[in-house]
Amino acid sequence: MNKTKKITCIIQVRMNSTRLKGKVLLKLDEFSVLDYVISQVRASKNIGKIIIATTQENSDNVIVEYAKKNGLPYFRGDENDVLDRYYKCAKELKCKNIVRITSDCPLIDPEIIDNLIEIFLTHDLDYVTNKLPINSPSCNQGSEIEIFSFNVLKKIWTYSKKPSEREHVTPYIYNNPSKFKILNIPSKGMNSLRYTIDRENDLKLVQKIVSLIKNRPILTTNIETLFRNDASLFQINSEYQRNAGYFKSIQNEK
Repeated sequence: MNKTKKITCIIQVRMNSTRLKGKVLLKLDEFSVLDYVISQVRASKNIGKIIIATTQENSDNVIVEYAKKNGLPYFRGDENDVLDRYYKCAKELKCKNIVRITSDCPLIDPEIIDNLIEIFLTHDLDYVTNKLPINSPSCNQGSEIEIFSFNVLKKIWTYSKKPSEREHVTPYIYNNPSKFKILNIPSKGMNSLRYTIDRENDLKLVQKIVSLIKNRPILTTNIETLFRNDASLFQINSEYQRNAGYFKSIQNEK
């Protein structure tokens, strides 16, 4: 499918994470969290380019060096206005269609990425994801994928005014469903697992997952099988709330 070459994955990356600083370069085994994110995304058959969108802060100079070392284009923008960073990145690097991935998802599934891309490219849609509804998502935390065009990104960049909309990039889309053609693709398997990395116990869980699963890339089905066979894995990071950062942003606006 030639159209797939127009799909670019933009990964937002920074070192100054609020709850687990420098998490993207922490080791899961001999490889870092960011190494895994890049490797999993590179396994997608439908992504033509991967871009690192980091900040202008001096602490993220190391991310720029990482991008250069790994042959990845990069963009530096606002640290807190992530929507502005995405928009200016996509504009400068001439991205037509965009897959949004966050750098705290080292086990993002390339097969799910490809499935959502194919749906996006073959249907008249503004936004395809697997993460809705936001208060009860239909996928595991750590497997969230969002796809939209540059035109949609420009629209939300123009109309998003709330700090939560600027920080979390896409809330204006799913909070205004009448203005966009939205399709959510629910997970076919489980949706209650958490293998994003936001806190120390998240890191411990993902380290354990990558040590137990030998095939690469690691697929969601591999992870779900692991959890079904070892219920103790659920307890490692069960105390953490899903989408805590987004809900905290909303609370701060009240």
